[in-house]
Amino acid sequence: MEIHAHLYGTLLALLFSSSMGFLLWWMLHPPRQVGEAAAKARHSLFAVKKILVPTSGFSYSERGVELACRLGHEQSAEIFLAYIMEVPRTMPLGVPLPDLEQKAKESLDRAESIVVLHGLKTEKMIHRARIAGEEIARIAREKDVDMIVLGIRSHIGMTENLLGRTSDAILRLSPCEVIIDKLPGEGG
Repeated sequence: MEIHAHLYGTLLALLFSSSMGFLLWWMLHPPRQVGEAAAKARHSLFAVKKILVPTSGFSYSERGVELACRLGHEQSAEIFLAYIMEVPRTMPLGVPLPDLEQKAKESLDRAESIVVLHGLKTEKMIHRARIAGEEIARIAREKDVDMIVLGIRSHIGMTENLLGRTSDAILRLSPCEVIIDKLPGEGG
C-alpha cells in the first residue's frame, strides 16, 4: 500500500512540475506582436460595413462592383450602387434625359446582379449632378460609407491623365477610404 502511495505521489508531483514548467515557458514566450500599423489596417478592413461603388455600365466599373463584393463578403457589407448622370450647366438638372436614364437603369441592373450573386445587400441609386465626383463624395458622406471602390479604364493614352476628372474629385473629396481598380492596359 505504501508503494502505491509513493508512486501516486511521485506521478502527481511529476504532473504538477511539468504543468508548471509548461506554464512558465508559455509566459516567457508571448505571441509575436503585430505592428500597430498592421493591426489598424486589419481592423479597418474588418470594419467595412458599407461600400459605395459608382458604376457607368462599362466593364471596368462592373469589375469594381466585383471587387467591392469580394472585399465586403466576410463582413456581409452593404453595397451601394450609384449611377451619376452628369447634366451640363447649360441645362436644368431636372431635364428629361430618357436615353441616359435607360442606360443608368441597365447599368445598375447588371451591377445589382453581381452583388446578388455574392449574397450581399444592395441599394441602387441614380443621381443627377453637374460634377459626378463631387456627387459621389456627397453620397459617401450622406450614407456614411466606409469605402468607395472605383473601377477605372485600363487604356490610358499617352497624353491623358491617369485619373480622370471624376476619379480625381473622388480622391480629393471623399470622407472615407478609396480603392481604385485598374486592369493592366496594352503595354501595361
